[in-house]
Amino acid sequence: MIEVTGLSVGDRLRDCSLHVPAGRVAALVGPNGAGKTTLLHTVVGLLTPDRGTVRTAGEVAFVAQDKPLYDSFTVAETLTLGRRLSTRWDPALATARTAEFGIPLGRRIGSLSGGQRAQVALTLALARRPDQLVLDEPLANLDPLARHEVMRSLMTAVAETGMGVMISSHVVSDLVDTCDWLVVLNGGRVQVSGDIEELLAEHRMMTGPPELTLNAAAVGGSRTEREQSWLVRGAPVADPRWRTRTVGLEDLVMAYLRSPEAAALPRPAGVRS
Repeated sequence: MIEVTGLSVGDRLRDCSLHVPAGRVAALVGPNGAGKTTLLHTVVGLLTPDRGTVRTAGEVAFVAQDKPLYDSFTVAETLTLGRRLSTRWDPALATARTAEFGIPLGRRIGSLSGGQRAQVALTLALARRPDQLVLDEPLANLDPLARHEVMRSLMTAVAETGMGVMISSHVVSDLVDTCDWLVVLNGGRVQVSGDIEELLAEHRMMTGPPELTLNAAAVGGSRTEREQSWLVRGAPVADPRWRTRTVGLEDLVMAYLRSPEAAALPRPAGVRS
């Protein structure tokens, strides 16, 4: 469980509040510079907020975006360091993961591929047997195969342990079919935080002639000479001239990111002009 209330850090985060229940795999999505890293660093205690509170339950492990490891250490020495710095170290898990991905224990960290380095960093975190795993852009600078392998191994660990995960990314496609909770951060503010299935069920895309007036709570949209399209949250518009379709995760995220002032919390009240 992660609970953030009224969090402000310099000009990077402004009055952020969110709640992620225990055991959820949460996607923290936002453009570059949105404050994702600042939020994660505050959650794990690397930054002290100017205002607000952060509460987490149980042991928390963190993997930073640049996956900081000692290049001169061998893989075996890196795992030994992890064991000495952890009170909940699982040596069997650490050995099994390096063997599964064919990472030689005698190889120096600096000679590993990007995917292997990411797996060693993830192994250090998972072998601590955390209750909550926090990952800052873990797929950055990885090739497609390595990205797939990292996410596959992460989801396997989640299924085996039931731990909660918060994973940041600005690439929504990396998170589809893996995350069940969504947090959208934009301009240092939380726009959306909630169960992904529920959020998708509450939103729909409305498309109709340009002369129609949309009497509903619209997140954002576009208008041309021939038609207009709006992402709407709440009850569908009754006028049959509007065409309605369901939305996917990327549709939802992009609509909020394109409308920095739009907020999904609190829930908008039914109708507005």
